[in-house]
Amino acid sequence: MIGPPDLPAGLAGRLVLIIGDLMLDHFVIGRVDRISPEAPVPVVRFDHEEYRLGGAANVAHNVAALGGRVEVIGVAGDDADAGRMREALGRLGVGTSGIVTDAGRRTTRKLRVVTTRNQQVARIDYEDDGEVDGDVETAMIERITRLAVSADAILVSDYLKGAVSRGVAAGAIAAATHRRIPVLIDPKVPHVDYYRGATLITPNHHEAEAVTHMRIRTGEEAFTAARRFRERAGCDAVLITRGEHGMTLHAREGDAELPAEAREVADVTGAGDTVIATITLALAAGAPLVDAARLANRAAGIVVGKFGPATVTAAELRE
Repeated sequence: MIGPPDLPAGLAGRLVLIIGDLMLDHFVIGRVDRISPEAPVPVVRFDHEEYRLGGAANVAHNVAALGGRVEVIGVAGDDADAGRMREALGRLGVGTSGIVTDAGRRTTRKLRVVTTRNQQVARIDYEDDGEVDGDVETAMIERITRLAVSADAILVSDYLKGAVSRGVAAGAIAAATHRRIPVLIDPKVPHVDYYRGATLITPNHHEAEAVTHMRIRTGEEAFTAARRFRERAGCDAVLITRGEHGMTLHAREGDAELPAEAREVADVTGAGDTVIATITLALAAGAPLVDAARLANRAAGIVVGKFGPATVTAAELRE
């Protein structure tokens, strides 16, 4: 097994199959000099705009940045945003043959109006979040079966935007069980019953509180919640991400409390994507779960110092 000193180098070349809600993050950036005379809102003078990968696509970006190989499975519309997303993923070397086109659905895009000082003014969501079914769901499950054959780990990134149905989640877990590889879930509370049989689920503390019906204010309460979450979800292990309080890991092989490592927090957007991308790739490389969680904790400490959905490289982890 790979240990902590050589773990970042051991991530390279491992193949992760990512299933979930693919999104685009669209930033319109400008300067604010005055308040509108028409309503008490700031007037943003346009400077530039940029697109970044979001949701499961950002998880794929994180895995690729760490040196892993990636195949993605999700659903997109027959529109310009789908083309932008495929092109951006392709530039990263991410396989996109698993993306199913649904002409009746728009590609999920989050438009944020942001000042040049990184202050968010407004957000507009373009999305159709009904769960996939029928031919689209069948096509996704068929792609899971086909692409899982060469995967070292499977990751389900559930943003509750429709790509992760009960059938899709069951297909991912069944494929991982058949291959005897880890399957990790970044969850959403309404779907907790979809994840039975997963290797590891990574709720944040709000999600853990909602599932367990308890408050989490101390380390002891976090461990209690993690145990209850694991029993409720029927998974092998639970990692609760707790922001500035670090992470709490509960697994069959033991528990671990990991203090936060962030030195400066600029933006927590996408930090959960970095955590699950890092821990999945580490498990794919054969690392013990506790070492994989420690590496993910370190990656989270780096990424929150960056603005917007960002990534961490293996070189940054080594440093």
